[in-house]
Amino acid sequence: MTVRLSLPDQRTEERFTGLPDVETVVWDFASPLPGGGPIDLAVRPYVLQGDLSLLDAERVRAVQSQTLGYDDAVGHVPAGITWCNAVGVHEGPAAEIAVGLLIAAMRGFDEFARAMPEGRWVRAWHPGLLGSRILLLGYGGIGTEVQARLSGFGVELVRVARTARRDEHGDIHGIDELPSLLSTVDAVVVAVPYGPETHHLVDDTFLSAMRPGALVVNVSRGKVADTDALARQAATGHIRIASDVWDPEPLPPDHPLWSTPGVFISPHVGGAVLTMHDRVEALVREQVARLQSGRPLVNVVDVSGPAAASP
Repeated sequence: MTVRLSLPDQRTEERFTGLPDVETVVWDFASPLPGGGPIDLAVRPYVLQGDLSLLDAERVRAVQSQTLGYDDAVGHVPAGITWCNAVGVHEGPAAEIAVGLLIAAMRGFDEFARAMPEGRWVRAWHPGLLGSRILLLGYGGIGTEVQARLSGFGVELVRVARTARRDEHGDIHGIDELPSLLSTVDAVVVAVPYGPETHHLVDDTFLSAMRPGALVVNVSRGKVADTDALARQAATGHIRIASDVWDPEPLPPDHPLWSTPGVFISPHVGGAVLTMHDRVEALVREQVARLQSGRPLVNVVDVSGPAAASP
């Protein structure tokens, strides 16, 4: 069986040149669908993700996204099109940036960087990671990778998932236990999927329950946190923030968070590492092989139902 595969740009298409029984075409999800017959698998762009209204179930059979999150696709993909997310591509890099932000904020690297343009030699005491108590909110793919990377830092990790359970590492608390846990930790790493249940999960109530001076690290989605609540609580010094995701994105240049002490802004680059392209290529090759052999695609997610919106 010949598979018709669309790639988002010429550079990506070159990675698949010469695959047997594969016809490739470039389609960026922004221009009209190319002619020449139905596309068996359309690889969505990673950054400029295009217009989903251009999808046509008679001309596109499946879409391979390059992201883990798919909330923007829910309710916007015609029935009959299979949607696959990028499990196995971003979990490690997202965990890297979570731990990087955690270390930077807990050791004051952001303060040192701000002092550099003025040539100021800034010496101060900072909490550090050793001996700290870190709450990991979300124990899926990213959460387990964060745990692995923190294992050598001498921290006490408090894991929280949707439901309580135990594994070989000990207790995993249920999310209903959050109110009693937040006041006991030095930092919270947020790595939950975004949806109606987690929209503005990190709100004024959540933040008020944290210890004074505690840190919030968010690597999930910007809308998991209430930006106005973050700004209010950071402005008083009650909490500190080191986040890779924001609502909106990009954060407006006049937003108060840019100049609020104790806030470290990363511009949603958790997955932006060069090795990402190798993992995407491996995933697409696996999907092509499955189409050729008649096997089901992997990482299929449900994007039916009403469009994702704030509850």
